[in-house]
Amino acid sequence: MPHKTVVGWSALIAGHAARGDAEGAWGLLERMRGAGVEPNVITWNGIVSGLNRSGRARDAVLTLVRMHAEGFLPDATGVSCALSAVGDVGDVSVGEQLHGCAVKAGCRVDACVATALIDMYGKCGRAGEIVRVFDESSHMDVASCNALIAGLSRNAQVSEALRLFREFVGRGVELNVVSWTSIVACCVQNGKDLEAVDIFREMQSEGIEPNSVTIPCVVPAFANVAALMHGRSAHCFSLRKGFVHDIYVGSSLVDMYAKCGKVRDARMIFDAMPSRNVVSWNAMIGGYAMHGEATNALELFHSMQSSKEKPDLVTFTCVLGACSQAGRTEEGRHYFNEMQDKHGISPRMEHYACMVTLLGRAGKLDDAYDVINQMPFEPDSCIWGSLLGSCRVHGNVVLAEIAAENLFQLEPENAGNYVLLSNIYASKKMWDGVNRVRDMMKNVGLKKEKGCSWIQIKDKVHMLLAGDSSHPMIAAITEKLKHLSIEMRRLGFAPSTDYVLHDVEEQEKDDILSVHSEKLAVALGLISTSQGTPIRVIKNLRICGDCHEAIKFISSFEEREIYVRDTNRFHHFKDGKCSCADYW
Repeated sequence: MPHKTVVGWSALIAGHAARGDAEGAWGLLERMRGAGVEPNVITWNGIVSGLNRSGRARDAVLTLVRMHAEGFLPDATGVSCALSAVGDVGDVSVGEQLHGCAVKAGCRVDACVATALIDMYGKCGRAGEIVRVFDESSHMDVASCNALIAGLSRNAQVSEALRLFREFVGRGVELNVVSWTSIVACCVQNGKDLEAVDIFREMQSEGIEPNSVTIPCVVPAFANVAALMHGRSAHCFSLRKGFVHDIYVGSSLVDMYAKCGKVRDARMIFDAMPSRNVVSWNAMIGGYAMHGEATNALELFHSMQSSKEKPDLVTFTCVLGACSQAGRTEEGRHYFNEMQDKHGISPRMEHYACMVTLLGRAGKLDDAYDVINQMPFEPDSCIWGSLLGSCRVHGNVVLAEIAAENLFQLEPENAGNYVLLSNIYASKKMWDGVNRVRDMMKNVGLKKEKGCSWIQIKDKVHMLLAGDSSHPMIAAITEKLKHLSIEMRRLGFAPSTDYVLHDVEEQEKDDILSVHSEKLAVALGLISTSQGTPIRVIKNLRICGDCHEAIKFISSFEEREIYVRDTNRFHHFKDGKCSCADYW
């Protein structure tokens, strides 16, 4: 070019920045000045924007600082690009200075700037500032609404996000697929699975078609509440739209089918995936582990390594979990050592928790306690909880008291720890200990956490709480349970009341055991579906021993397959037996 103007130089510099070549961009800037051409705001914007888009957010922020030092006041375009970079870096102090620059330059009211400010404050964990900036903005376009919902979600402000989303819908804001996907993801990430399912259905009724990002966002909600029919619908939709070949959609479907008890369907999808990443492998290995299929899990782990996919921290959590569920203690030790020696992965808290559970289940409680004492960091509640759970199974009061004492300090408001220790005392007829724990709970003002179970009947997901009588079919559910109780006793089955507090009358004990949430859900499934239809239930807590035995009986008496997924694993009840081989 015979005449190199600021436009040409700026375009060339921006091109280098967009490729992530910060050094090349800076070098060209010096050559530009050496040629007697001074950069302008557009030149600087090009560098900031290019570096930000290429993933070099910190370099983009440093460019902004240099730009300001050289006397240039960023315009709306520059501020928007810079705020995005600041959010990625997480430097809220620079973001606040940029906010001030936007006010001075009079571009705070610019729609792009307002959206960028909301996004930046959201990424920096300033939920209050998100709403304030949005309220001060005169714009309520789809971009700012999306940024607001995403920011609130990132900061666990799900109730506020839902409220504002409903307000946008009510005001007639033209929301798009990104808006709906964001609020669905917000609900799923913050434990509002039923709300996510409802919003997804509403989204479709509004004529907003899900995309390949929406599906992996909503599918975990279907898995979490056992909404297999909704999950199948999402699968069929993905097939029609060609999304199923997307690696993230495929991985989410693998995980969903495994968590809904359809591990064979999960494997079919896994095998059909044209490409897989570590998330895909982990979903399938974890699915096998959840179902107690250790052999399949370990075979797949070896196939993963043969395919040159490098296992990560989650992979080994799944592998150790599979060994733990199947009682394969020595293999678990082997993989725990291999993780460090062969793959160079330092164990985290969750891996030590798996080892404590693995050893505890095998009755090697002293070995489990040694592992805890040898950990390179302080054990958390998950570690002590694993030990306490194993002490319940094997009746080790001494270690149970040690584990419980640590849990009381780490989680003073978790009633489950007190109840578990009380149950251990009760099983040993140590009523003084039971009373002492009950007094501790009363003094702290704690009550046992209520169990909650979910079951899908046709296209509706039902949530049942332990002892709750608000379900519209509670009378029929109770009648079914009474009938089953009579048949159990007639055939010689008696519920175990060893873990129920000793000063409750026998009839009251039976009442307590009859209203566990998983029993209510199973009974609802029995009266709402035709004979032979499998029943699938999800529970928010670990299934108790009495319910485990009762559901084994029900599966035989009613000739039903019953699947119950608790916080520990999947239980497949059939013909009076459970797939967990009593490792509950």
